[in-house]
This record gives sequence, structure tokens and C-alpha cells, in this order.
Amino acid sequence: MQKVVFITGISSGFGKKTAELLASKGHIVYGTVRKEIESIQNVTILRMDLLDHLSIKQAVGTVLQKEGRIDILINNAGAHTGGAIETSPIENIRLQMDTNVMGLVYMLKEVLPAMRQKREGTIINFSSIGGLMGLPFQGIYSASKFAIEGISEALRMELKQFNIKVVVINPGDFHTNNTANRRNFLAKSVNDPYAEQFAKSLAIIEKDENGGWLPEILAQKLVKIVETKNPCQRYVIATAEQKLAVVLKKILPSAWFMKILAPHYGIK
Repeated sequence: MQKVVFITGISSGFGKKTAELLASKGHIVYGTVRKEIESIQNVTILRMDLLDHLSIKQAVGTVLQKEGRIDILINNAGAHTGGAIETSPIENIRLQMDTNVMGLVYMLKEVLPAMRQKREGTIINFSSIGGLMGLPFQGIYSASKFAIEGISEALRMELKQFNIKVVVINPGDFHTNNTANRRNFLAKSVNDPYAEQFAKSLAIIEKDENGGWLPEILAQKLVKIVETKNPCQRYVIATAEQKLAVVLKKILPSAWFMKILAPHYGIK
């Protein structure tokens, strides 16, 4: 069945590949970008910024005016900052939370009234493995994803009466632009007391990401979720090792799990 899909952040990575694949399957796809990009076959591109509530209202309004409905909302767009919590610039922290959390909330506020009216729809929220465990030198990013976890869990119960499903995606390491983009947000101070450890950990983080899966793998999974009548509440899309880490985080005492996770990031 053809569905109207609204996906945020399609300029590259997960968003672009998912939009392309969904359109090739015959779905009506609208995708958002902050800056102008080349056209994507059979995808309607909308200019929108998660930091600009008015632009969100206008983008959603455009889709509803043309199609009369939004069947699937994929909250993919977001920021990925890095650095020690103490020395990260406040403006970076605010940007991270405003983009990943408030931007998602604004999207929900604009899309949900139409879904409620039709008493059906699916919300797909992008969290992360980092939304299930705090990652060193990605603490604010993890905080934003922890927030999405909580919002999604509460939203799922609130929307049950309207037959609207809420799905959470937890990707592991993927080879995307996030690795390069994060470097735009790193603390610049040469006197940063965390600099030595951060450099060691960042090298490991970037090695994991650069050696990660291609976005196409996640895009293929997302298409299956969109086309599934009764999707699961959560999909951890990651390597066996990362999935094991998620399980261990649930069952081990916090101190034990830290002894496993910290050394992976070069923290002794």
C-alpha cells in the first residue's frame, strides 16, 4: 500500500538513502533539507530547519495541503556534537539539545493532529546506541538521545487510543557524515584538561564509525518497517558486539558495565 512519508534530514546518510529507496518502492516521499541539494528522483524536497518552528509548520502544512495526510513521520535529522561535558561550549550543548529534542517535539506537535484525526499513523524516532548508554565524550549527544527514548516511551502510551504507533531506531556505528560533522563542534582550547584522553577516545570513536556499516543497510530496514502493518517498538540495528553491549547494559550492575565499556574507549 502506497504511503505518504515525511522524513527529516535527507541531504545525506540515512535520510537520503531511505528517501531514495522508499520512493523507488512507490511511496509518496517528502524530505527536508536545511540547504539546497540536488534533486532526488520522485522525492519532493522541502526547506526546513529544526531550530525554526515556523519552517516546520510550513513544511508540514505543505504536505497536508497536497496529500491530505501523513502516514509515516521519520524523525531522522539531528546534530552530533562531541567533547568533554565540562569544557564543551554552552552554545554547542544548547544546539545539540534544541536540534535533537526540541526539533523532534516541534515535529510531533505539527504532525500528530492530522494523524489523530485519521486515527492512524506511525512515528519513527531516531535514537542511537548512545541513547541506551552514556558514551564518553559524547555525553550531550547521549543526553539528547536518552530524551528521545523517554519521549517515545511516553508518547507510545499517550497515542495508543488513536491507533498511532511509535517506533524507536537505535543504530550502532555507521559510516556517515556524522564523523566529519562532529569535528565542527569540538572544544578548541589547547588548555583543555581532557585533551589527552579525548584525543585517544576520539580516535577510537572515529575508527568505529569509519569502519561501520553503510547507510543503505539501515535504509533497507526502514523500508521494511514502513511497509510492516505491526512494527516492533524498537529496532537495534547494529553489530552483534554492539547488540551484546545493549543486553549487558540491561543486566549488569552499572559499575561492572563501566569496566567493560570504558576500556573500549581507551579509558583505564
